[in-house]
Amino acid sequence: MKKLIDLHLHLDGSVPYQSVRELLAKDGKSLPAAELKKRLSVSPDCRNLDEYLDKFDFPLSLMQTAENLRLIVKELLEELRSQGLVYAEIRFAPQRHTEFLTQAEAVQAVLAGRDDFYAWQKEQAGPDLHVNFLLCLMRLVGQDEANWETVKVARSFMEQGVVGLDLAGPENDEVANRKYAPFFQQAKEWGIPYTIHAGEAMGPDSMREALALGTKRIGHGIRCQEDPGLVQELAEAGITLECCASSNLNTKVFDQIAEYPLRSMLGQNLRVTLNTDNMTVSATNLPREYQLMEEQGLTKAEEKQLYLNSVRAAFASQEEKSRLLALLEK
Repeated sequence: MKKLIDLHLHLDGSVPYQSVRELLAKDGKSLPAAELKKRLSVSPDCRNLDEYLDKFDFPLSLMQTAENLRLIVKELLEELRSQGLVYAEIRFAPQRHTEFLTQAEAVQAVLAGRDDFYAWQKEQAGPDLHVNFLLCLMRLVGQDEANWETVKVARSFMEQGVVGLDLAGPENDEVANRKYAPFFQQAKEWGIPYTIHAGEAMGPDSMREALALGTKRIGHGIRCQEDPGLVQELAEAGITLECCASSNLNTKVFDQIAEYPLRSMLGQNLRVTLNTDNMTVSATNLPREYQLMEEQGLTKAEEKQLYLNSVRAAFASQEEKSRLLALLEK
């Protein structure tokens, strides 16, 4: 089994079907398999990012208590380990889980789920999966107060399993990346690393705005291919791009997998990584993403480079990076 790293995985977009069934049953409910799939995963005729984001409403409705969050995290991590993952950075917006919880309590619940998984993992054979979390600011109008709280919560949980911030949500001019400069200036002052979604629904300009905010990682970033000057800038600066093939097909950034430029980007000396984005919404997992790329000619040497790029970019300790490099050599 391949040893894999996922740096771009959204918790609310990756809730296991098993967990959803358990949580519905706890409330005396159930849904037929076809209806469950319709509620959780996009259809092949998904038109754009906005329609894709609609699929998060149902899982989020099940993620409003500490007990439910804890269960979902534990079961997701068990699933990731079974797929061969040895390190993952899972991102979520604590402000989306505050029907009954504070943002800090939501983070505590997620970390408790991770601890439950670690306790279970101790009894298992094979390489361990280590997990860290990124807290998402939401790129939405009227969210400034909640976003400031997220930055503060991230600071208070650094070194406890939270390792950075992200900026997620719809991409449009009304909520352009440049408008979030104050949050990332504060994060920089507090020593909190961050990544920023850009170059997905919007093009190269959104990536330039993310770079101006000081990010060293960009979520997706696939549309840099529209601007050769930007490609050169990204390569020279060693910026990591968190690529997610199936997700980009779902949101119609590309029409077919043969168009996906992962291999050509490696050839441009870009620090690309391969990730899932949303396992449940996109009905995928990381082994499947690698299989799709292998069908397009991805070589063993290129797979090794993707792994090395992920290790280099991870918001992890030097000790953890050494562990991951040693696993590759095995």
